[in-house]
Parts: sequence; structure tokens; C-alpha cells
Amino acid sequence: MHNALSKTAPLVDCHFHVFAAQSAVAGARYQPAYEASLASWMQAASGNGIGRGVLVQTSFMGTDNCALLAALSAAGERLRGVAVLNLSTDAAQLPLLHRQGVRGIRLNLLGRNHDVSAWGVEAGVMWEALAALGWHVEIHTDTGALPTVLAHIPAALPVVLDHFARPDQASAHDATVRAVVARARSSAVHIKLSGAYRLGAVSPKELARIWLQELGPEQLLWGSDWPCTNHESQANYPALFAALHGWVDSEAQDQQILQSNPQRLYWGGPGG
Repeated sequence: MHNALSKTAPLVDCHFHVFAAQSAVAGARYQPAYEASLASWMQAASGNGIGRGVLVQTSFMGTDNCALLAALSAAGERLRGVAVLNLSTDAAQLPLLHRQGVRGIRLNLLGRNHDVSAWGVEAGVMWEALAALGWHVEIHTDTGALPTVLAHIPAALPVVLDHFARPDQASAHDATVRAVVARARSSAVHIKLSGAYRLGAVSPKELARIWLQELGPEQLLWGSDWPCTNHESQANYPALFAALHGWVDSEAQDQQILQSNPQRLYWGGPGG
């Protein structure tokens, strides 16, 4: 089925990482002992019919986006990027990053303080600059912690939520699900169906069905999460890719999630 889809438009992996061995900023909670190269991802992705990707800055590289920008330069239009920036970053830097292929910033709060109540004041200029460029805010939180964080992200800003949005349970009544659905009524929200092995006891299949029912396929994305940091035993690219088919109901939904949605969000339209 996926090979048939690839004849009409590139399939997109919306979440993967590249890094050098032993690379990490001071104080990082994780340091990889191995290299995850762009060439390795390209080989794995192309072997499964993936034509484009969204490279996401890892938490352990902090705001050092040099490797991300080098990969974007090497791959050209095949890639887009999501960077990590300080909220006090000079907004004048963002147009240059946009020209280099960056389309959003990532707030990775996993295992960290989720009190972001001060952001409304501290990041006002940054939020305005993101909105002007059409960027989104990508958010990764601890399980169940998203609602409080979302409340402090300006309502007009598009958000992309990592790894199924990490609710406590696969239920339409879950607080995270309710918060996401409420936000989606007034601004753009996308959920990445990725990192299923990070969900603990929550079933990715049941959770995917909840998001399909509550948001619809037009607001879902797929990501491999390659090379599955801290879960490297799961880094079987064909299996990661094939899992999506078990989470959705039809080839039309596959096409929406793998092609139409990421093409619109990251490349600006059907032909972009």
C-alpha cells in the first residue's frame, strides 16, 4: 500500500534525529555512544519509500543546532527542520533559519520542570516572530503534563505534539485529549503518531483511534523517531513504518498522514 502511495507524492517521516557519537551539551541527561548519520537515515527511509523528512533537534544537543543545519544544507528540499532555541533568542535570526529549512521550534520538557507560566512575558517577541514566519511550536512533555503547558502557548500559534501527545490514557475523557481538542477548535494542532514505545501501558492503536475520532486524519502526522534514543532496540525502520498501517483504517488516511498533511505543514502546499 505504501509503495502505491509513493508514486503520487513523497512520503514523509516527520520525526527523526541525527547526531555524532558522544555528542551532548553539558548537563544533558543522555549522551549517545553511537553515531546516527544523515546517510543512515536516508538509506533506511528510502528503502521504505520515504522521500522526505523532518529533522528534529535532540534534547541532548540543546540549542546547538549546527548538526541540524548542516544536514538541512546537505539534503536541500528533501528535509525540513525543527530547532531548539532559547526563548530569548534574537527574533532577527529566525528568517535566516527559515531560509535554511527550519519550520518550527521544539520545547522538550520531558523530565524537566513544566512550569512555563513566565513564558507569556519572556517569549512575547519570539511568539510574534514565529507567527510571522508561519512556524509552529513542537512540544514534548511528560505523560499527562501537556494541558498546563498548552495553556501558556499563545492560542493563535500552531502546535505539533510529539509522540501521540502523551495522555494518561486512550480515552476521549482524558484531560490531555480534552485540552488538545479544545485548542484545535481555534488553532492548528497536529499530533505525531511516533514513539509508541514511549507510551508505557497506553495502547498506541487505541490512542491513534482516539485522535482519528476526535481530530480527524487531517491533523495527524507520522514519525519514525529514528534512531529511537533510549529505546534503540526498537530502531527497526521497516517495523516502525509498518506500524502506522495497523493504527489507521484506510489507504486514504495513510495518504493524508504520510503525504498531504506534512506536505502542507512543512513545504507549504501540495506541490511545495
